[in-house]
Amino acid sequence: MPRFAANLSLMFTERPFLERFAAAQAAGFAAVEFQFGYEHGLARVRNALDASGLRLVLLNAPAGDWAAGERGLAALPGRQAAFRAGLDEALDWASALGKVQDGVEGGAHGHPRVHVMAGCPGADVSHASAQAVYLDNLAHAVRQAEARGVTLTIEPINTRDMPGYFLTHQAQAHAIVREVGSTHLQVQMDLYHCQIMEGDLTQRLREWIPTGRVGHMQVAGVPARQEPDEGELNLDHLMRELDALGYTGWVGAEYRPRGRTEEGLGWLARF
Repeated sequence: MPRFAANLSLMFTERPFLERFAAAQAAGFAAVEFQFGYEHGLARVRNALDASGLRLVLLNAPAGDWAAGERGLAALPGRQAAFRAGLDEALDWASALGKVQDGVEGGAHGHPRVHVMAGCPGADVSHASAQAVYLDNLAHAVRQAEARGVTLTIEPINTRDMPGYFLTHQAQAHAIVREVGSTHLQVQMDLYHCQIMEGDLTQRLREWIPTGRVGHMQVAGVPARQEPDEGELNLDHLMRELDALGYTGWVGAEYRPRGRTEEGLGWLARF
């Protein structure tokens, strides 16, 4: 059976961020993920996580100046220093929050994965230039992650929601992971983005899950990114397919609820 993690950046937003951990636990989740929580401070987030008894399975590395339109830094020429500083902060968080989960000082078993966003290089940047910066940054990143016992992920994102995003298709992401050549770099396969960009999700799962390179899954309804029980995705079928393929990782529920979060969790009860 799939294991679902609530994405606290999009779900339970009726409450302040630090109160969402307890709300997710009360709603029946055993794990959570979030995009960005750095402004709340590591100690406060760790306390909220510890009090809830939940496991944190994923967080994003800092993605640059979001208000100015940046959506990640890893493939942006000229932003290498900012990328590396943000990576260091994310790894600090992953190391500290992972220790809360497994109860072993320095243990890696409970460390959350860190999603490293590629970003939108801009029309004036060639694909080759962005690719070279991306590979160099990821090579640096995995060296740092390996030393901490943390695994990084890269995620193809659809260009309707993020025009100009560098990483858009599963094959592209898997080729990059193969080229970097580290088990500490995996693909984050979001079925919402994959449906919009590629479709044919059953075949996409059958193609990529057996490679062992998919380290985290996410899901949301298509096309509105609401609960996964509406729209184009057949959640029950896709989750059965994951079981048949032997996927044992987490599935992040990364969607914007139609209304109050708890009122839309009927889909979760089926699993």
